[in-house]
Amino acid sequence: MSIIITELVALDVALGATSGDVIDALSTIVAGAGRTADAHALAADAHAREAQTSTGMPGGIAIPHCRTAAVTEPTLAFARLSDPVDFGDDDPSDLVFFIAAPIGADTDHLAILSTIARALVREEFVASLRAATSAPEVVALIDQALSPAPAVSAAAPEASDQRLLVAVTACPTGIAHTYMAADALVAEAKKRGIRLEVETQGSSGSTALDPAVIAAADAVIFAVDVDVRDRARFAGKPVVQGPVKRGVEAPGQMIDEALAAAADPSAPRVSAEARPAHADAASEHAGRKLQRWLLTGVSYMIPFVAGGGLLIAIGFGLAGYDINETAGDIVSSSSLWNLPDGGFWTYIGAVAFVIGAASMGFLVPALAGFIAYAMADRPGIAPGFVVGTIAVMMNAGFLGGIVGGLLAGLVAASLTRIPAPRWLRGLMPVVIIPLLASIAASGAMILFLGGPIAWLMTTLTDWLNSLTGVGIVLLGVILGLMMCFDLGGPVNKVAYSFAVAGLGAASLANQVPLEIMAAVMASGMVPPLGLALASTVLARAQFTPVERENGVAAWLLGASFISEGAIPFAAADPLRVIPASMLGGAATGALSMAFGVTSQAPHGGLFVWFAIGNLLWFVLSIAIGAIITALAVIGFKRIGRRPSAATVEAAGAADDTEASGVLASGAARA
Repeated sequence: MSIIITELVALDVALGATSGDVIDALSTIVAGAGRTADAHALAADAHAREAQTSTGMPGGIAIPHCRTAAVTEPTLAFARLSDPVDFGDDDPSDLVFFIAAPIGADTDHLAILSTIARALVREEFVASLRAATSAPEVVALIDQALSPAPAVSAAAPEASDQRLLVAVTACPTGIAHTYMAADALVAEAKKRGIRLEVETQGSSGSTALDPAVIAAADAVIFAVDVDVRDRARFAGKPVVQGPVKRGVEAPGQMIDEALAAAADPSAPRVSAEARPAHADAASEHAGRKLQRWLLTGVSYMIPFVAGGGLLIAIGFGLAGYDINETAGDIVSSSSLWNLPDGGFWTYIGAVAFVIGAASMGFLVPALAGFIAYAMADRPGIAPGFVVGTIAVMMNAGFLGGIVGGLLAGLVAASLTRIPAPRWLRGLMPVVIIPLLASIAASGAMILFLGGPIAWLMTTLTDWLNSLTGVGIVLLGVILGLMMCFDLGGPVNKVAYSFAVAGLGAASLANQVPLEIMAAVMASGMVPPLGLALASTVLARAQFTPVERENGVAAWLLGASFISEGAIPFAAADPLRVIPASMLGGAATGALSMAFGVTSQAPHGGLFVWFAIGNLLWFVLSIAIGAIITALAVIGFKRIGRRPSAATVEAAGAADDTEASGVLASGAARA
């Protein structure tokens, strides 16, 4: 099967106002050509890839792509847009190449896709596509481009004094940007008379650089969005690192920076210790770094909290609220053949509570440990966990964990940059750095930071416990807005972390932390449920077939408290979807707090009904918020925007019969 056929080509069409619209329309085109039976899944995978790194390129080119189970053969859809669309580059894109590679595709298939991506750096190929007058001509041009790709390594220099650089390129999917960056770097180096050897760590396979070439190199360039495999091979080399897209857009700058680093004794160098792909990214600004560090800590913390919180809720449900006072004694003095007063279920409830409490006890240490890990890699884990445990001991809570994790990571990262003699290097990451960073971070927490942070946490807790009436409703509004602002992003995670961190302070006499948890979970369920209601029930005609399929999936995602179920809608139309989601989330947060709804579970949505207090009001709060979001997004879409489906039909992407077939297929799977 050919990678592209005439049915996959759309010339001089308008496919929407945003990159999300174009991806949705191209997914429908792929479905109309019979290359996928699940346009929704294809679009969702492409949106997820686009969210990692924008795919716009200089010169008005965009290459949205993904690896997906929605296709079984490598597929390329091409659109030449009459109205260029912003894909994240300075120049709006009028040439859009939509590449879909099947999961588990063999290297031959993936090599075809990488060849197409490489062809896009050739100006004559791009010019031919802009001048093409028919779909068959486009197909012929692309088929012609599927000749053996040029080697990514420059020829060995004749002059002995020629500078030598080595580079690694890699992107999350390893299909397009990996190879485009490699070719762009090689072409730029050739213009300058510099020898550049590139290792492409892509999906179509990777041939490792010759160790002798690495040893002779003056500097190394990492144009990557993922971890560099076997990074330690480059240990000690001056390094310049940036996202893979920078290798495509600014290869000359990266080469200039690498040459400057080679001549600078104080330039950053590759550590002998394996590190994350972003570890040496000098171009990343401070705010982005802090966000990444905190989100890493939260992402590793959540499994402890989710499992632990559900077990505690099960313990309360089986053995009653007073089990938190007796669970330890029951577990230590009883067994299945020596049951305590209250019988079998009391014993099982105590066991569940003890396991859950142990899991929740890792909340702050895990948060601090993995914040430090994000900053300093493995040498930061032990100091981070230690300072997190100290923060718990001093009642500094999750704020202490954040501060301690940042401090431990800062100390550990600083120590990794200190040159060490060869005989000491092996001990640095496993003994010396963890020891010194633990002493510095934990000592500072005990001597200086723990007390003030504990006072702040106590003051905050007392204030929350004192809230009544309008104050507690206003808190619900704020939490609802935060949960719906970025649908699983950093603001959402701050609100969620605030809620789960307070669960440990909840008791029969202090229900406020449980009310906060309920408001956060209910608000987070609103965006996917509201958009599902709008796209599948109230206003189907205002949504594309792909969006309507998204809506079918969003019902289950919303009911499970997975806010990310609304991301495909938000990616396609953020200025309408995000405000509508925030309106509904704010209403739900306020109602949940006003009704006194509680949640002992930190996750699960409607599927943890047994852990919800005032369940009827919980459901009613969510329903009201979802209706508000649905009505708001419908109203916003009627303001200055045509129905997306009409554009898809006008573009010839799919006729009504094909769209109905896609919907029927999606409904059958659902």
